Amino acid sequence: MKKSILKFVCTLLVIALLGFTLLHGVDLGFAQIPSITNTEDGIRLGLDLVGGSIITYQADIEGEMAPEELSQNMDVVVDMLRQRLDFQGLFEANVYQVGEDQVTVEIPSVSDPEEAVQTLGSTAQLQFLDDDGNVILEGNEVESATAEYQPIDSTGIRYNIVVLQLTDEGAEKFAEATKKAAQSTDGKNHINITMDGQTISAPQVGSQYAETGITGGEVIISGDFTSESAGQLANNIAIGQLPFSLKQVEMRSVGAQLGMDALTSSIQAGVIGVILVMLFMLFRYRLCGLVADIALTIYIMIVVLLLALTGAQLTLPGVAGIILGIGMAVDANVVIFERIREEVKVGRPIGSAVRKGFSNALSAIIDSNVTTIIAAVVLYAFGTGSVRGFALTLGIGVATSLFTAVFVTHKLLDIFADMGIKNQKLYV
Repeated sequence: MKKSILKFVCTLLVIALLGFTLLHGVDLGFAQIPSITNTEDGIRLGLDLVGGSIITYQADIEGEMAPEELSQNMDVVVDMLRQRLDFQGLFEANVYQVGEDQVTVEIPSVSDPEEAVQTLGSTAQLQFLDDDGNVILEGNEVESATAEYQPIDSTGIRYNIVVLQLTDEGAEKFAEATKKAAQSTDGKNHINITMDGQTISAPQVGSQYAETGITGGEVIISGDFTSESAGQLANNIAIGQLPFSLKQVEMRSVGAQLGMDALTSSIQAGVIGVILVMLFMLFRYRLCGLVADIALTIYIMIVVLLLALTGAQLTLPGVAGIILGIGMAVDANVVIFERIREEVKVGRPIGSAVRKGFSNALSAIIDSNVTTIIAAVVLYAFGTGSVRGFALTLGIGVATSLFTAVFVTHKLLDIFADMGIKNQKLYV
């Protein structure tokens, strides 16, 4: 009995520790757990809560393109824009395709659409031009671009460089173009790397390449680079390989006031709902209801902690997913308690009724939660924007619900049974 009381006290201490961690955050040295109020390192707020900018682009295609080719190229566009946003540290932004030839970018916290466009960067194809404006290479003929250190030369100095790897076709074109540039006598010996018609780099071709040009498919760009500028140029080239240009068809800002009001209302409704559910569980299931309330408290804390640790983006649909997960957690407990009541009513001792009732309810709980988790995974994989936020919070919530039902509720019921609380009126 004393051992069971100690276990119950330890459970309460765990709840208190989780609450402190959520409110204040904890620095463990090797890892940091952010507080729930830290919207930079912890739970990030989505566009519908903090406002921001929405930009829609349309593919600017010359001539006709087969539907399959268009679909593949749009996938490339979405991926490239996603990489550009990630490079800027805008992990909370959303990029998704709209229709057959449009893509929408949502950037939270950037209220000026023009600033959002600048943050996103170029939207046109990367091109390599000679000094006469002739196109030498397209961006899709560059396989990779990396910033590296040039090997130490005779002076003992090492330089920051940018290394490009070209496709076989691109290598042939580049060799011919650099041969011509190296032979120039009127200063037209540059290879101009452009995006949106703006030159981002214009390296010169040395005269030593006059006979063969730069061959082999590896291109080294050297100059007065810092590690940062070399990395920036390499990144611009690497993520600038759009298969076609994009033109803006819509650009607007979204205010945060409505979203924050809705968030406040949702949180208030959620708190009231949880309190009412806890009171109902106490009234309906007595001691089992107390177990459910403790398990529900632990469930909410774990869900919020996981969202903070993963840096999940919280949207209004995401809040709905959390509330739905709370409902699933309560439902699992109700199934368990009803099976326990059935066993108590047929005359089983409390300890045996708890074990038998939990065993009878386990398969139904696992089946219902697993099917919901599968639905959440599918929504996250194929959904866009706020749909993915809803799927993420729902998946985390249901998985946590399954954990608390199988382990926390079960363990608490065993603790109370071992404490000698066997009055059937407290269970039925």
